[in-house]
Amino acid sequence: MNTGYTPKIVDKPWGRELWYAHTDRYAGKILEVNAGHLLSLQKHVEKHETLYLLSGRMRFTRDDQEFEWLPGIAIEIPPDTVHRMEAVKDSVILEVSTPELDDVVRLEDRYGRTTD
Repeated sequence: MNTGYTPKIVDKPWGRELWYAHTDRYAGKILEVNAGHLLSLQKHVEKHETLYLLSGRMRFTRDDQEFEWLPGIAIEIPPDTVHRMEAVKDSVILEVSTPELDDVVRLEDRYGRTTD
């Protein structure tokens, strides 16, 4: 029986991630994005994720579409989907995905990060 553990906190230039689940079959994260910050324009080779905006307001780009993302809406991101998020207000996103958390191909990044 698992008696609990402390989630891993990963600081990011745009806020932070709390990794509350990471097994060989699935992963779960909470993303806290500060208003005015822009995440990488990116895609994943293997990772398949679903994002749910719990609070805040985001501008979301998926392939060639840009739209306002409001709380209560879930977005599926299959592999090879180019996407980006920008926080219009402080935002909290719930993410569930396949376990490949390091599978990020950054195409553009405001913070100078590159894909290794």
